[in-house]
Amino acid sequence: MKVPGRSHFWMWLPFLQLLVSGAEQEGVAGPAVELPRGRGAAVQKRPWVLDGCRRLSGLLRQKAAVLNKLEDAIRVVERDTSLSDQEKLFRVHTLEIFQKELNESENSVFQAVHGLQRALQGDYRDVANMKESSRQRLEALREAAIKEETEYVELLAAEKHQVEALKHTQHRNQSLSLLDEILEDVRRAADRLELEIEEHAFDDNKSVRGVNFEAVLRVEEEEADPQQNLSRREVEEDLGLSMLIDSQNNQYILTRPRDATIPRADHHLIKDLVSIVMLSLPCGWLCTTIGLPTMFGYIICGVLLGPSGLNSIKSIVQVETLGEFGVFFTLFLVGLEFSPEKLRKVWKISLQGPCYMTLLMVAFGLVWGHLLQIRPTQSVFISACLSLSSTPLVSKFLVGSTRSDKEGDIDYGALLLGMLVTQDVQLGLFIAILPTLIQAGAGAHASVAMEALRLLALVGQVLFSLAAVLLVCLLVRTYLVGPYCRKLHVESKGNKEILVLGVSAFTFLMLTVTELLGVSMELGCFLAGALVSSQGHAAAEEVMSCVEPIRDFLAIVFFASIGLHVFPTFVLYELTVLLVLTLSVVVMKFVLAALVLSLLLPKTSQYVKWIVAAGLAQVSEFALVLGSRARRARVISREVYLLILSVTTLSLLLAPLLWRAAVARCAPRPERRSSL
Repeated sequence: MKVPGRSHFWMWLPFLQLLVSGAEQEGVAGPAVELPRGRGAAVQKRPWVLDGCRRLSGLLRQKAAVLNKLEDAIRVVERDTSLSDQEKLFRVHTLEIFQKELNESENSVFQAVHGLQRALQGDYRDVANMKESSRQRLEALREAAIKEETEYVELLAAEKHQVEALKHTQHRNQSLSLLDEILEDVRRAADRLELEIEEHAFDDNKSVRGVNFEAVLRVEEEEADPQQNLSRREVEEDLGLSMLIDSQNNQYILTRPRDATIPRADHHLIKDLVSIVMLSLPCGWLCTTIGLPTMFGYIICGVLLGPSGLNSIKSIVQVETLGEFGVFFTLFLVGLEFSPEKLRKVWKISLQGPCYMTLLMVAFGLVWGHLLQIRPTQSVFISACLSLSSTPLVSKFLVGSTRSDKEGDIDYGALLLGMLVTQDVQLGLFIAILPTLIQAGAGAHASVAMEALRLLALVGQVLFSLAAVLLVCLLVRTYLVGPYCRKLHVESKGNKEILVLGVSAFTFLMLTVTELLGVSMELGCFLAGALVSSQGHAAAEEVMSCVEPIRDFLAIVFFASIGLHVFPTFVLYELTVLLVLTLSVVVMKFVLAALVLSLLLPKTSQYVKWIVAAGLAQVSEFALVLGSRARRARVISREVYLLILSVTTLSLLLAPLLWRAAVARCAPRPERRSSL
């Protein structure tokens, strides 16, 4: 076996001698680093440097001698006929690991010497050079940690080979019973199964481009019994209860275990959901008692359990992901109550109104941005975020409300839903345009004409996607949804779970289609409900009775996840500024909506504009999603993101009060009680 460490040592020995002779001179690294003379700054002869180098030289000679002995030991083991193949494999593998450990230790020493040489040749005033040296040392440490981890895994494999060799020897020396033979066959089958399903994700991905090595901390949960001592193997097999934290303070929870044959559960997520449900009940009761919507109680629950409160929620990302399903089913039920006949009366207003409002908001944002010296990209993005309204919140307002069907009278519920659907389409457009805003903010394109052409191309792409979605909806309504709903109705008699499963699968199908076509997933859920409602009132009522409880539970998680991003301390610190900004945004959206609708609505339905304007006078929770993406892409600063987050939350808190006031004052009497 060729050992690279021996030649490596003799290659570096002259360099060590030069280093020793250079250390004896007082002017070492003097031309490169000029430190001010002062107390302790004088460079003196240090005998321990020479002694340390002599010791290192002696250790390297011992290492070369040990490597020779290891080579001889490997040859002896390979020639030993009394050992079985498994025993030979184990012993040779162990000796090779020891050889590798010695060579890696030597490499680490000379990497440290290289680092010392670079530091002596550098300039202490050059921060960039120091940063680069620190980065190189960090990369070397990470690679060394990876190698040590690999060697540890190899030692575990060698230990496994040793156990197998001992078992093989025992089986060879004694006769096996029938049960022992069966268990031995099962053991071999289990080993083959583990090899088949095991994914070498670490080894397969560590050389992929863009992959970085990171140092992480593993945080284990405290043991229930302090007297119980667990071995390292038992602790590693219980990774479902551990958490990894990287140097950027991001926290990770196990998603796929190495051994997929053992069922595991994310106990962090279970505890988080239990805490949310248990605390949501008293918070919801409290809000109902004082006359506020229950969703405020769920938001308060999220605030109390979130980072600004008890900080007991560990799986924040998982809770938010589960909450998204609450949005999906809420929009499905909105589409289920949606009447295409009513929308046919207001489709022009529903299409034109949000577009005019967005253009006016962007125009006002550019004016204020110019006065406050804000970059145009930030102004456009902030205005676009604030122009959106909350579809789930308004859907909560409209669920169960009865509206008059007078001839010639416009239904404000249908008008609101139509305008919100248009805003959902705009949301998909904003997400598509966001990369262009990022490039514009970075100055990637110097030509304004090229930027305009790029924006027009993106708008054309989104319009093409919408046309494709409408075509898919027509095909589904003509050929699929009718037979599908009838089949579900027949199969679900006496078995409602088939109905729930079928409706959920259809919703997720439309969600996937709209996402693949580049439109928001929320629009796909709304269209799924609208397609089911086209099959008649009886089918819609049957589906609603089964899906509504699921929606209610998931909506609790969704509104609680919003509360996780509410920071009362920040609001208290900047309360005056946030109240002024929130009231300005709410009043501006209310006035713009009323102005646009007064120009679009007929004279007989002018009272509707105040109710619709009140429903649109808050900021959508999807502004948080857009804001987080823009924050990661550095389109907006941290301060602007916190302002958007706080204004969005406060506007959502004010929305029910404004809605109640508008309905109580402007809605006809028969509609007031149900809408309130």
